[in-house]
Amino acid sequence: MSEQAPLAPAGIFKAYDIRGLYGSEMDETTAHAIGRAFARVIGRLREKPVGELRIGLGRDMRLTAPRMAAELRDGMIFEGATVLDAGMVATEMLYHLVGSRRLDGGAMVTASHNPKAYTGVKLVREGALPLSGDAGIGDVKAEIEAGLGTAPGDGALEEVDIWAEFRAHALSFIDPAKVVPMKVVVDGGNGMGGPMVGPILEKLPLELEKMYFVPDGEFPDHEPNPLLEENRRMVMDRVQATGADLGIAWDGDADRCFFIDSSGEFCDGDFICALLARSVLRKNPGATILYDPRSSRAVPDLVAAEGGRSELSRVGHAFFKARMREEDAAFGGEVSGHYYFHDFWCADSGTIPALLMLELLSVDGRGLGELIDEFRSKYFISGEINSEVADQAAKMAEIEQRYGEGAEVTHLDGVSIDFPDWHFNVRPSNTEPLLRLNLESLISREDMERRREEILELIRS
Repeated sequence: MSEQAPLAPAGIFKAYDIRGLYGSEMDETTAHAIGRAFARVIGRLREKPVGELRIGLGRDMRLTAPRMAAELRDGMIFEGATVLDAGMVATEMLYHLVGSRRLDGGAMVTASHNPKAYTGVKLVREGALPLSGDAGIGDVKAEIEAGLGTAPGDGALEEVDIWAEFRAHALSFIDPAKVVPMKVVVDGGNGMGGPMVGPILEKLPLELEKMYFVPDGEFPDHEPNPLLEENRRMVMDRVQATGADLGIAWDGDADRCFFIDSSGEFCDGDFICALLARSVLRKNPGATILYDPRSSRAVPDLVAAEGGRSELSRVGHAFFKARMREEDAAFGGEVSGHYYFHDFWCADSGTIPALLMLELLSVDGRGLGELIDEFRSKYFISGEINSEVADQAAKMAEIEQRYGEGAEVTHLDGVSIDFPDWHFNVRPSNTEPLLRLNLESLISREDMERRREEILELIRS
């Protein structure tokens, strides 16, 4: 069997996945080539003939996903692999399939939180460890560019249903009997959050106000990215209008979740990370918790107060998952809403944080706003601010020269400058000519705003 190898644009191969505009950058031909190349790369990583590989496959609700997944599947089978196809699932369900069944790898057809015109693939090896631009994705790209040539065929297909076992595993992270009645507004963003999380929440004593819970790749209501103000405004307004206790929103492939307090205010990811760390530490005393260099000091301060150990990880799910294993961490969290769990193959989940938060609020008795206000009154954060910069390395060097004296300077991810009562991180985008600033003051909001503007002026000069 033979086939002319298609070329895929270099720009679709990102730091953490393969992603691009459907039609102009990626299509079914690209997907077939990725499937073939991925099977070969996994075979080398596993030191197995491709014919012995068992690889999981899932797809999200995007309009192009069925066709893209079919070609990706056929490409892997064409190389000789056995594909376990879970059909339309959320990304973390693909992780669960790979981890729980000890598969050699997995592929998830998704463009995550991107607008509807995009398509893409997330790739993992055994244990749901992600392939990244540094490890694996470049090899897939190289295989395609070298020409795929002939393949043996003779792979196989198994269709699998993992919904029930995934839900049971997710629910095992809490004691459902501890959850008290609450009114919760839930926004699935017409993504995978509705079918994934809805049936689990319905087992709990909750009054659910569901928004956009039916998967729809047209995204008729808003784009599936709750980090953007315009996409979360509707759930924030609904929480306020209905007097709900809590709001929860998920991104398109539902591996991230975001929280709204009862006043309708969005809760920053690092403060949520701190609260989830509290929940995890009470179940795992003395455990290690990971956080990223952009985070508020609320995270390490709370971890220390709760008797845990905190460590930093470079931003990005590929780095976090590897670091989780290195440190044997129980939990890790990023400002962007990715939360990782040791007992979920060190992978990120949008389901488990929602359940842990419901349990934590039930046991504590205070509302989310009241808990978050403890942080808001002490830690004054800027949030992430992007600036277009042509020479990112030169600008970061200039920033370090200006602010480094008398500070603790680290380079885990970009440059971090730490003083006793304020700190900031500046890091380059992986895909755009941007520098991203996150700054925090422990003095006042006014102090944070003054320092923020001063550093932005330097960045943008």
